[in-house]
Amino acid sequence: MCGIAGSINYKKYDLESIKNSLYHRGPDEQNIYETDNIALVHTRLSIQDISHGHQPFHLGSFSIIFNGEIYNHLELRDTLLKEVSFMSASDTETLLHLYIKYKEKMFDKIDGMFAFAVVDREKNKIFLARDRSGKKPLYIYKDDDSLLFASELNAIKAGVKTLSIEEDAIYSYLRCGFFFEDNTPYKNTQEMLAGHYYEVDIDSLDIEKNRYFDILDYYNKKTDTSFADSLDRLDAILHKSVKDRLLSSDLEVGAFLSGGIDSSLVVAIASEYKENLKTFTVRFDGAYDESHLARLTANKYNTQHHELSISMNLKDDIEKILLNYGQAFMDSSAVPSYYVSAEAKKHVTVILNGDGADELFGGYRRYVPAANGWIGIASKLSFLLSMLPKPHNKKSIYNYAYRLLSMSSKEGLDFYLSSTIDMFEDEYLFDNNRILNKMNNFVESINLNPLSKMLYLDFNMLLFSDLLVKMDIATMSHSLEGRSPFLSKYMLEFAPSLKDEYKIKGKSTKHILRELSKKYLPSELITQPKRGFEVPLKGWIEKDLKENIFDKLSHNSYSASFIDAKFIDDLLEKKLNVSDEKRAKMLWNMYSLEVWKDNLI
Repeated sequence: MCGIAGSINYKKYDLESIKNSLYHRGPDEQNIYETDNIALVHTRLSIQDISHGHQPFHLGSFSIIFNGEIYNHLELRDTLLKEVSFMSASDTETLLHLYIKYKEKMFDKIDGMFAFAVVDREKNKIFLARDRSGKKPLYIYKDDDSLLFASELNAIKAGVKTLSIEEDAIYSYLRCGFFFEDNTPYKNTQEMLAGHYYEVDIDSLDIEKNRYFDILDYYNKKTDTSFADSLDRLDAILHKSVKDRLLSSDLEVGAFLSGGIDSSLVVAIASEYKENLKTFTVRFDGAYDESHLARLTANKYNTQHHELSISMNLKDDIEKILLNYGQAFMDSSAVPSYYVSAEAKKHVTVILNGDGADELFGGYRRYVPAANGWIGIASKLSFLLSMLPKPHNKKSIYNYAYRLLSMSSKEGLDFYLSSTIDMFEDEYLFDNNRILNKMNNFVESINLNPLSKMLYLDFNMLLFSDLLVKMDIATMSHSLEGRSPFLSKYMLEFAPSLKDEYKIKGKSTKHILRELSKKYLPSELITQPKRGFEVPLKGWIEKDLKENIFDKLSHNSYSASFIDAKFIDDLLEKKLNVSDEKRAKMLWNMYSLEVWKDNLI
């Protein structure tokens, strides 16, 4: 796990500043390599082949820098690269040999999380690649005569210095709460798409983009496999995915353990391969406490369990946390994720998590109406909305019904945002722009049944643009590597093909995972609802951060360049008939933008 950066025509960039900005991603070793008009920067967090896995790694006409892990690389050495004499035990060397031998066909064979660059002097190109789901990030800045890529936007900023703001992207961020696909807040700067490889011509700087993985292909391959056989297959895949992520490390691997079934299943299976696995559960002031549920799994598998009680010093820490992202970032669970990672790093350097299970197996309750045909029924009753009071209790049945009526009257991007982020919906009307139009076209272009479509959209939008970004930055800010068994190659090819009724059964979410859980977990956990980090956002807005937020948004705010200033003032002063939950999300969204903008210079 590392930080990487590279450039064509690099002399205009401050390579030392770029390297220093990536230090937290690789505190064990930092290197800058310069040759001709190409520079490569690598900062290393040593996890595999600690003594010999130095980068950049060179082999003949090829050089590679690599951020991530290839979990099946030793298996690939034994089956595909038997004729090769290796100089190290690192997956970096394996990856380069696979590129030399197979080029773009290599992706059919590797299971891992990765962002890497190969300088291919034979083709006079730089080959960039990113993993299937986008766990490991990569950003690209390109102007008329140079190109720079890096693991973080803050590294791009450290090198370029004079980045200009892309206001269309800011506007769409405020509307949606995330940056869509390859958009970033900066002009000439793009995020590399997941499941893609790019070939950059070293002379012309032209970028040819190619997609090697689209999960849509697997949604279009629905299987007729019986539930029993699918359950066995899921069990086998999860075992392989956990085992590979647990054992492919020269350092000790721990696991996050909440009271939910995703992380609990990971811990249960990991305990088959490692005794006294270190597990971590956290308790936050003012948040829901799941430690008693996590303790049930920890006791069952005799893990070396740590219950971490964390007090968040929001007033002093909040801007530092948000600025790690290099862009406005509105997911408030980034805050507890930051503190959790800091505590876990005191004990381990590699941590397993349950990321991706909800988006693959239907873990959110918003999937239930899609699976059961309730949306069409609700649309006939949506006229009642104007007569109903706004809900204020997020977890109430009334709030659930109100949101269902609201989303059922919408379509395209409006429907998707109403069913997911539900921030400015029905409260403030945004105009369209090129990015929002592109998002709407993307949503409307997907021809799947309602549940599969929602899962597919969440995988490509919320998971890619929000959840994986959150976890990468939260963990790597503390030089902690997060590994996600549910996002393995095998799981991404298997889960989409399952029948809908294996995922949502009646009102039960993640049905097949809950059935698998009966084999491994205490019964008390299996019926627990999805919670995630229960962030007391309303309390933050009203108490801990009220002064910060009023200070940023009351006078001449940047947000007022995109949203009517009177609306912002009325929101601050509680003059609008809007639910407390929505008010908190809207203010938090704009506050995150202000923090980013105020720290650009």
